[in-house]
Formats: sequence, structure tokens, C-alpha cells
Amino acid sequence: MRRVRIERLRELFKEELSQIIQQEMKDPRIGFVSVTDVELSGDLRHAKIYISVLGDEDAKARSMEGLESATGFIKTALAQRIRLRYMPDIGFLLDESIERGMRVIKLLREVDAGASRSTHAPDRGDRGGPQSGT
Repeated sequence: MRRVRIERLRELFKEELSQIIQQEMKDPRIGFVSVTDVELSGDLRHAKIYISVLGDEDAKARSMEGLESATGFIKTALAQRIRLRYMPDIGFLLDESIERGMRVIKLLREVDAGASRSTHAPDRGDRGGPQSGT
């Protein structure tokens, strides 16, 4: 039963955090940010918030810095929306899994394009001459 509750809370945290970050935050350092996942400890005292940031390394660093500095604001906003005995301490972690996935897809497409080109090219291992040695 507790596991189901934690799963429901994770999804609720994810939704509320997304709304808070996108609609209520005015920090210009925070760019295009998505909440990709939330991990809650079993005692609900700690929350790891995984964030995906669209942009270069500088944009990621600025966005993470803005989120870290707004931790108190975000925690207060969450406490107003989600009723818990204790609001968990929150920490932000950069999630680069989406970018890694896109990079893997790009590499697979390149390999597939290379393979389709090689099937149309003549086989370089075949010299076309008679075999010797018999």
C-alpha cells in the first residue's frame, strides 16, 4: 500500500513542479526546463528532482543555478499545493537521458545509412578472377 502511495506522490510532485517552474518562476536564468522524474525516499523526507534542459552547457548550468537558488520558493509552493506532514527536502539533478537517447538514435541512423550504402556498392572482397590452387 505504501508503495502505491509513493508512486502517486511522485506523479503529483512531477505535475506540480512542472507547473510551478513553467508558470510561476520569473528567473531569467531558467530556460526551457522539463521535469523528467521525481524520486522520493521511503520516509518522504527527501526528493530528487530530475531536470532536462534544452540548450548548450551554459544554458544547462544557468538553469540549474536558477533552480537551486529558487529551492525555498519551490518548496513553499509545493507545500501550498500538496498536503503532507513534512515537505521533503528537494534537490535538483540534471537528467541527460533524453539527449543520450537522441544521440543513440542519430548514431543508429548513421549506421543504417552506411549499411544501406554498402549493400548497393560492389563487394570489394570479390576480385572477379579465377581461383588458383586447384
